[in-house]
Amino acid sequence: MLLRGFALSMEAALLHAVDEMCDQAPMRNMVTPGGHRMSVGMTNCGDLGWISTPHGYRYASKDPESGNPWPAMPECFLQLAASAAQAAGFDGFRPDACLINCYEPGSRLTLHQDKNERDFAQPIVSVSLGMSAVFQFGGLKRSAPCGKLLLEHGDVVVWGREDRLRFHGVLPLKGEPHPRLGERRINLTFRKAG
Repeated sequence: MLLRGFALSMEAALLHAVDEMCDQAPMRNMVTPGGHRMSVGMTNCGDLGWISTPHGYRYASKDPESGNPWPAMPECFLQLAASAAQAAGFDGFRPDACLINCYEPGSRLTLHQDKNERDFAQPIVSVSLGMSAVFQFGGLKRSAPCGKLLLEHGDVVVWGREDRLRFHGVLPLKGEPHPRLGERRINLTFRKAG
């Protein structure tokens, strides 16, 4: 479900929290198990954080760069994730992981499935802030045709149930800078991982 402008009323709190999270656990360009440097800057907050290792992708309770626990998930993040999930028909969603992505012009996220979580009955809640981006939403196989959605500042996408394991991605970022975030798109992806 696409919730247009759903996060706009919380914009200031969300952006302030993103800055605080990045001060505690700075953005980094992770390296895939195949040795490729990801074009999207990433960090995490919550009890668990998504990481890439030479052996694969997984969740960890500590930041591998600092050895410290990931920053606690801000209350405004929890409120937004729960209310967006509820609006899409998922009552009682309480994420324990938030992947914070920073896209700059040219960066992209190739088609992938979110499948490192333990409970696929829980939805994914994805929040867009900053520059507009084209989100691809495909099928249960990578080769399936993809639909495309233009996501703008404040939009939230929620998916789950039979759509939970659909392939999805973001086309290379391009377009006009955002008045507040400039040439950046911040994406918050909330998950129940543990």
